Amino acid sequence: MRVGFVEWPEGLEPYGPQWGEITNRLADARLDMLITNELPFGPWIADRRPFDREVAQACVDIHAEGLDALRGIGIPAIVSSRPVWAKDRLLNQAVAIEGGRIRAIHTKQYIPEEPGFYEASWFEPGEDCFKPADVAGLRLGVMLCTDAMFNEHARSYGRQGTALIAILRAAGMSTENWLTAGRMAALVSGSYVVSSNRYGCSGGGTEFGGTGFAFGPGGTPLAVTDPANPLLVIDVDPDVAARQQSEYPCYVPERGI
Repeated sequence: MRVGFVEWPEGLEPYGPQWGEITNRLADARLDMLITNELPFGPWIADRRPFDREVAQACVDIHAEGLDALRGIGIPAIVSSRPVWAKDRLLNQAVAIEGGRIRAIHTKQYIPEEPGFYEASWFEPGEDCFKPADVAGLRLGVMLCTDAMFNEHARSYGRQGTALIAILRAAGMSTENWLTAGRMAALVSGSYVVSSNRYGCSGGGTEFGGTGFAFGPGGTPLAVTDPANPLLVIDVDPDVAARQQSEYPCYVPERGI
């Protein structure tokens, strides 16, 4: 399966010349599946606080428009994320887009609160989390950005037979930390790990580091995006992941603490 991953710009709008360039590049890649970055459309709202309902609604609206645009580009399966209302704040919800249908497959659980990333002021964790989903015949798991720093969930995904873990990020400039987290996720799960991120600077001054990446089962580095190569593609073979999941360290039994 040809799986694409990206670095997409801060403030991306699902129309206009920039979106046209992105969709042309995607068409040329002939993907079976696309993994986008976290909350890929519109400005990054968590670079400020307090919570503002109008700003939150604008984020919801542009993602509804953006996901509709993604449905129209002809890729058989897409994994992305969107904000959805949950009482007085938002959920950050990962979705699969397949056959014109959008379905929720995960909600972000680990939510930071610090300069540039005041996410806990805007988002709360949902209940649907860390359950593998079957998308285009591929068993996959999703982590939304900081979720990937809690490696026990990658191991759990692997023990549930996931061939691919998708890490959707809106991450800053400390790219080495994310590469380490991605490689460890692949090592302990035996799965392929693919991650997309945004790049650029938000209106509030938050800088995003780009650097989408892919690791093979067992942690083998496969590819890393850069400004000259904002879309890359790997081939995901579920049989390779299944074999790795019977190898060290995946086979080692878990112990209670």
